[in-house]
Amino acid sequence: MVEKMVNVTINNRALQVPAGTTILEAAKLNNIDIPHLCYLKGINEIGACRVCVVEIEGLEKLVASCNTIAEEGMVIYTNSPKVRQARKTNIELILSQHNARCAECVRSGNCALQSVANDLGVLEFPYHEDLPALDWNMDFPLIRNAQKCIKCMRCIQVCDKIQNMNVWDVSKTGSRTTVDCAGNKKITEAKCTVCGQCITHCPVGALVERDDTAKVFKALANKDKIVIATIAPAVRTSWGEQLGLTHEEASAKRLCAALRQVGFDYVFDTDFSADLTIMEEGSEFVEKLKNADKEKWPMFTSCCPGWVRFVKMEYPNLVPNLSSAKSPQQMFGAIVKSWYAEILNVEPERIYLVSFMPCTAKKYECDVSVMNSSGTRDVDVVLTVREMARLIRSENINVKLLDEEEFDQPLGTATGAGHIFGTTGGVMEAALRSAYYLVTGKNPEPDAFKDVRGYKGVWREATFEIAGKTLKIAVAHGLGNIRKLCEAITKGEVQYDFVEMMACPTGCAGGGGQPIHDGEELGESRGMILWDIDKKSDIRFSHENPSITQCYKDYLGAPLSERSHHLLHTDQAHWELW
Repeated sequence: MVEKMVNVTINNRALQVPAGTTILEAAKLNNIDIPHLCYLKGINEIGACRVCVVEIEGLEKLVASCNTIAEEGMVIYTNSPKVRQARKTNIELILSQHNARCAECVRSGNCALQSVANDLGVLEFPYHEDLPALDWNMDFPLIRNAQKCIKCMRCIQVCDKIQNMNVWDVSKTGSRTTVDCAGNKKITEAKCTVCGQCITHCPVGALVERDDTAKVFKALANKDKIVIATIAPAVRTSWGEQLGLTHEEASAKRLCAALRQVGFDYVFDTDFSADLTIMEEGSEFVEKLKNADKEKWPMFTSCCPGWVRFVKMEYPNLVPNLSSAKSPQQMFGAIVKSWYAEILNVEPERIYLVSFMPCTAKKYECDVSVMNSSGTRDVDVVLTVREMARLIRSENINVKLLDEEEFDQPLGTATGAGHIFGTTGGVMEAALRSAYYLVTGKNPEPDAFKDVRGYKGVWREATFEIAGKTLKIAVAHGLGNIRKLCEAITKGEVQYDFVEMMACPTGCAGGGGQPIHDGEELGESRGMILWDIDKKSDIRFSHENPSITQCYKDYLGAPLSERSHHLLHTDQAHWELW
């Protein structure tokens, strides 16, 4: 069927656009930029900020282009004197209730409000500044600065429509209207999973992660500390985005060099412990299959702390179904402060482990009190990819000029299976590859379980046969989708053996700690990078990682051994939510 088109004129250019297209999208389709702050396509199209106003010939009032449909014959001006003046006035009014001390804001240089104000030539504030009082628990991993909120409502819509958690809501009335936790709750009382999607969709610095970089600088300055960095799978897809690097320039090996320049004594790869997680979780799954009649099904993956928080708050009846395996981050910490401490012949307390993650919920996870099976805190601090960029920039390192350097060993070797942990479906595929081997003693084809890949749909399901047993699995990403799957499982509408859950859309590649590109969703493209790395890897099975083999031979004994269980497993029922 031929798509119906309408004729419009924008800035004296005669154009054709599909019927039903908003003026904002019509302009964008024709490379005409209309500034905006609150707009997110399909999520927040409420015209709250009034920055995207345009003039339509024949109408006295300006209209918001984000929710006004382009109609046949419309003559539109996106930058007329009337539009410019209104837009500038609107920005000045927004700034009157916004803490505009940009130099102390982590979003300076990457702030939609700052950019629009600069483009409009706003050089002074004609209106009286009226900032609300600050009232927030600064120890919580997610920080909201009420003085920077511009009431765009993006956080509300993302949390409601995408994540389905309803943490945020409009608070107060009139000129005092703002955004706060729904139901007048404190953030520690709200059902917040700390997924961080509100942060990555905030156009300004009103929502940020707790800044832990000062803790790292303090540790680096302590000559008695052995400071170790570990890099999560999805970090290698994005770390160069804020540092002006192309994807080709931003290799994991160049990141190793940069972190050594910062002052880290050793740089390891969390993908090593992703392989370790597969050995423990895959073995756990195989053992459950042997006693299927006595087990709770399905078994859920447990490496995403946002998902663990969600299930504890929303579906506590499903908590016993979680794999007892710790996440790669926490396994890495436990191994570093036990086996690796023995290799170095140092007390575990001397090791300070910094985990670089694409995730804000990981800050919560490392603070959970039971994460100390090594005899000390497994992971000392978690920094997001954004904090990592600030850490590197603060040292004035020209990363483009650095030669690539290898990860340290033995905790720097990883397989393709470990790399794909950073995108939805990756944990499941990696687990099935090794589960097949553990059951049959033979490797499957590396891509035998590729049906779990993909980003479309509420959830994906697939059926595989291993040694004559048919396994039904499911994969979901994004808490809105996860809720629907949990509902279906709870009601008995679907039945699965193994289910992977990741709280963020597209998984860690789209995590709440990733670099922010306003209006762009890069999770899918980052995820594809990980699948490509896996495809090109010399080793694609976790059980073939030589460092994993060495770890079990020299220290752990075997998957699910007494020592493995003590160091590498947890009981999520004992995790405090705050």
